[in-house]
Amino acid sequence: MTRLLIVEDDAAIRDALKRSLTERGHLVNVAPAGLTGLEMLLNGDPEVVLLDLGLPDVDGLTLIPMMRAAREVPIIVITALDDDASIVRALDAGADDYVVKPFGSAQLEARVRAVLRRTVGDRPVREEYRIGELHLDIPSRTAALAGETLDLARKEFDMLHLLASRVGEVVTKRELLADVWHQPYGGSDRTVDVHLSWLRRKLGESAASPTCLYSVRGVGVRLVDPSDT
Repeated sequence: MTRLLIVEDDAAIRDALKRSLTERGHLVNVAPAGLTGLEMLLNGDPEVVLLDLGLPDVDGLTLIPMMRAAREVPIIVITALDDDASIVRALDAGADDYVVKPFGSAQLEARVRAVLRRTVGDRPVREEYRIGELHLDIPSRTAALAGETLDLARKEFDMLHLLASRVGEVVTKRELLADVWHQPYGGSDRTVDVHLSWLRRKLGESAASPTCLYSVRGVGVRLVDPSDT
């Protein structure tokens, strides 16, 4: 789940984006104007801002440096302007990415993941995770449960690693397909379901009786510490 702030004056586009991104498991707030968006940025904690340039109260190109001064947060411009000059001006103003309307929600979600990967790229990479009795050692690509080594296939380990890195959060099937199977623009949910079933079996649980892997119907799955449930 990613906390998103959409600054868009077109109500139809704003509502459609909020609905589709919420359905994908994200926490979405919206603002119909630039200064409202700036206030929400100051008072909230969005991880990514999706910013239209043609706003009724302040030009988006003017708003980008204002947002940058208020908080260091990735900004993705979403606009109908597709000329090179507009793209260059937005990026020079401080935008991290530029998406031209119309676009699909899957494409936009992939752009969000990309800017997050870039902006957190300088943070220390965790080499191990301990979640309840589950232990992952990333350099050696080994996992153990209650001291017993788990025999995980490559994709099973990659899936578990992604879930562990976002423990407590809902990870959508599209995110799993993008980050584990490198299919950001589609793929079969059945692929995720099958590997998730195998992973559950090796963790000694099932979808009907989960211990740490909980499905969220129609969205995805989250890994939790059993002591927190």
